[in-house]
Amino acid sequence: MGVFKSRLEKAKGVNLADYNALYQWSIKNRSEFWSFVWEQLPLIHEGQYEVAVDESIPIQKNPDWFNGVRLNFTENILFSPGSSAGSRSTAGKEDSKVAIHEVVESNIQPARDVTWKELRQNVGQFTQALKATGVQKGDRVAVVASNSVECLILFLATASLGALISTTSSDTGSRGILDRLTQIKPRWLFMEDAAIYKGEVIDLRSKIAQVVQGMHAVSEFQGAVAIPRFRGRPNDVAGVPRTQTLDSFLAKAQSDELEFVRVGFRDPFLIVYSSGTTGQPKCIVHSTGGVLITTGKEGRLHQNVDSQSTILQYTTTGWIMYLMCVASLVTGAKVILYDGSPFAPDARFLIQLIGRQRATHFGTSPRYLQELRKQKITPRNTADLSNLRIVTCTGMVLADSLFEWFYDDGFPSHVQLANISGGTDLAGCFGIENPLSPLYVGGCQGISLGIPLEVFDQVDEGLQGVDGKAVSNGEAGELVATGAFPSMPVTFWGDDGPKKYYDAYFARFNNAWTHGDFIAIHPTTNQVTFLGRSDGVLNPSGIRFGSAEIYNVIETQFASEVVESVCVGQRRPQDLDESVILFLMMKPGQQYTQNLVERIRAAIGKALSRRHVPKYIFETPEIPTTVNGKKVELPVKQIVSGKRIKPSGTLANPQSLEFYYRFAEVEKLGGRPTKL
Repeated sequence: MGVFKSRLEKAKGVNLADYNALYQWSIKNRSEFWSFVWEQLPLIHEGQYEVAVDESIPIQKNPDWFNGVRLNFTENILFSPGSSAGSRSTAGKEDSKVAIHEVVESNIQPARDVTWKELRQNVGQFTQALKATGVQKGDRVAVVASNSVECLILFLATASLGALISTTSSDTGSRGILDRLTQIKPRWLFMEDAAIYKGEVIDLRSKIAQVVQGMHAVSEFQGAVAIPRFRGRPNDVAGVPRTQTLDSFLAKAQSDELEFVRVGFRDPFLIVYSSGTTGQPKCIVHSTGGVLITTGKEGRLHQNVDSQSTILQYTTTGWIMYLMCVASLVTGAKVILYDGSPFAPDARFLIQLIGRQRATHFGTSPRYLQELRKQKITPRNTADLSNLRIVTCTGMVLADSLFEWFYDDGFPSHVQLANISGGTDLAGCFGIENPLSPLYVGGCQGISLGIPLEVFDQVDEGLQGVDGKAVSNGEAGELVATGAFPSMPVTFWGDDGPKKYYDAYFARFNNAWTHGDFIAIHPTTNQVTFLGRSDGVLNPSGIRFGSAEIYNVIETQFASEVVESVCVGQRRPQDLDESVILFLMMKPGQQYTQNLVERIRAAIGKALSRRHVPKYIFETPEIPTTVNGKKVELPVKQIVSGKRIKPSGTLANPQSLEFYYRFAEVEKLGGRPTKL
């Protein structure tokens, strides 16, 4: 990033004092900035463009980018750009160099290395097999699999033909899979025949049969292909309807010749999904060029990823971080694919893997760091982390205390803690790290270059078409983007996709993308603090605050007693004001008592204010989470507010929601409300 900044200053005749000055220039000169990124992060392409984007077009019109450019995602992954736009080289991606290191939980099967030469051959074979069955530009191919080599190869082979790829984690329920696939209508479904988690091997053949049966009305659907999860030990799928083995499918390939269909910069190649925690997920369509230039900017500039990097991103294939994992290959970096529990056989396993593989970048979640702290595991004393440069953390708000633990007790002092936030909707980050600024406790280090982010004052629920009012730095409000950026989705898949797209991002504020996060920008450091989802923002008596503030108190002061908590607002049709309800899930052997409740109330009052203290505090046996382990608040909020909801297939434990229906009549449960 320092080199990039110097080149930009020289080329544009400007002097940018620090990162914030660079950011301000990037949003005030968006077309020039992204054009300069394009020049400095070359991609294999053909064609020319006049301007990167027409800045006069408002964000809700979703303007075109780099019109006239054609490129292919997979071509850029497998090769490096040569001396001219249309040429390819293997610089940094030499045939013998390892591209992928695959590890399955507890080494249940031997780890394997895949070189760039082998990766190209495999992608070529899969591409030719797909082509032989008629797959072409615009078709959809779905993969339900773990973070495996085969899943990545299918991702690249599909994109090579200009078709659209959809990946879903194999631990997603049959209904959750069908909620996705019946909307996008794929030509083929590739699904693993087994899965492993916490030492348990799960036979997935019955799930394949259920999904195939659920696709019977989709005319485009040609059938399923079973991927053996364990090499050399495929399950017999002869009894599974409309399903063939992977070997049978690959036999259709006449060669392993690579083939790349170059498409327009904004042509779609990837379908990802909203969490859909209270209904069918939205099918978010991302573009080839938008993803390549955004992940290139973030990887090379913000995270300093290059051909010497080794990256371990803990993720399922159903999370947007899987895309970040795949896209890292564009730099020639080695990527570690890990499948299984991060705590099997124990929480030290991933740290030891980082040491053995001399990883430079590790991607994880606050939940994992919190577990390391709870178990008193010190990563810097567990493995040789001398090569590790950056630990990225995302998925939920990172508590301030974990920033302190990270450097006081956790990781070596030379490692940068990168708290990032953005997500599925933009295939990138709003809040992200950089190597030029100091790192302070709390929030994200800064705003991602080239994305004009502001904080708008919140408006009452249900209001639409409002002219947004920006608040001063230090005040909390809605995260909005006020100008277009390259990785905005192309659309939502489906006949009503454009309307859903507009309603999701642009209905609330005029001329602004509303992301749904409640944030504040620090007036001195410019760090971005994420306070929780704005649809879950707590608002008792007009005092707005994020649930993350409550969680921070619980996690820092009651971790020995409470394993997890969920805090939501309750506002039923008859309520004149919102009540805050906090649910506590106790650690095994710990008791929920009135004494604990009073201590928690006192701690929240002291750390925050009396107005932050929940009106009710109850024990819960289980907290709803997605299959990615992400705690979800919105279904609980809707239930306690008197609504009957249909759980989404993305929930790992949908049965947990039944417990919360009784709280729609909370007054009958004998809970003692807090006196303000």
